[in-house]
Amino acid sequence: MNTSALHAQLSHTLRQTHLPALGSHYQGKVRDTYRKDDRLILVTTDRLSAFDHVLTTIPFKGEVLNRLATFWFEKTRHIIPNHVLDVPDPNVTVARACQPFAIEMVVRGYLTGSLWRDYQKGTHTAYGLPFPEGLRKDERFPSPLITPSTKAEYGQHDEPISEAALLAKGLASPRDWARLSEAALGLFAEGQRQAREKGLILVDTKYEFGKVGDELYVIDEMHTPDSSRYWVADEYEARFAKGEDQRMLDKENIRQWLIRERNFSGQGTPPQIPNEVRVELAGKYLSAYERITGSALPLEPGDVHARIEKNLRAGRYL
Repeated sequence: MNTSALHAQLSHTLRQTHLPALGSHYQGKVRDTYRKDDRLILVTTDRLSAFDHVLTTIPFKGEVLNRLATFWFEKTRHIIPNHVLDVPDPNVTVARACQPFAIEMVVRGYLTGSLWRDYQKGTHTAYGLPFPEGLRKDERFPSPLITPSTKAEYGQHDEPISEAALLAKGLASPRDWARLSEAALGLFAEGQRQAREKGLILVDTKYEFGKVGDELYVIDEMHTPDSSRYWVADEYEARFAKGEDQRMLDKENIRQWLIRERNFSGQGTPPQIPNEVRVELAGKYLSAYERITGSALPLEPGDVHARIEKNLRAGRYL
C-alpha cells in the first residue's frame, strides 16, 4: 500500500463540487447530484459519513466508491437494469434519471453492525421480523433478511420500517414491494457469490431503486465499502468461534473507532478524525477495491475537482 500517496492526498480530498453548468444541484451525504432534464450527473466526493453525520474526507474514497459501483453495476446487469449511462471521470457517473423509491432496501446475511446493536437493546422489532433469542454477534442467518429503512433527506435520520408500515405509508405498492424484494435478494445472492470467489464475505448491503415508467432500475451505488460490509472469508469461522471481531474492509471500521475511542454513536457534536485514522480507513477501502476487482488502484495525488472539470469538458458535459 502506497501510504505516502494517501498522506499526499489529504490536502487534496474532494469535499464538495461547484459545477452549476451541469444543472440543478442536490448535495447528499457523499454524492453531489446535478440534474438536467432526464439526465443526472453524480459526483462521488471524498466525504465520509457515519451515524448520519458527515465527519471528514478520506483520500481517494470517491474514486474507489465510483469505480467499485461501476464494476458491480456491470457485473449484475443480467439481474436488473441499472441507471448508468457513462463514466467520464473516476469520480463521476452520468445516469438515467429515475423516480426513486423513498426506501433503502437493506439486505443482511449476518447479525452484526447496527442490527446487532439494536438486538442487544431490544429495538430490532421495528422491522416486524421474528428474531429468536440467544443469537450471537456475527451469527449467520439461515437465509438473508430484508430490513428496510426510510430514505431520509441530508441532515435527517433514516428510520427502520416494517414491510406492513411502508406499504401502509404508500412508499411502495404491494406489486412493487414484491419486485423490489426479489431484485434485492437476487443482487445480494450474486454479490455474495462473486465476493466469495475473491475470498470475501458480502455480509450486508443496501440498495436503492427507481422507476422509469414501469421499468425498475437499481440506482445510486452498489456493493461498495460505504454501502456494504465485507469480511475476510477464511478468518470468519475461527473469529466467530472465539467471539472476536471480524476482519473488516468497510466503513464499519470508522463506526467502531468512533464508539470505542470517542464514545460517539451519533449524539452531539462529532469528534475530529485524526489524519492517521483517515489514512488507515483509506487503506481499508483500497484493499477492498483490490480484492474485489483483482487489480490495484493507481494512486495519483492531485486536485480532484480540476481533473473532473477537465474530463467533463472532454466529454462535452461542460
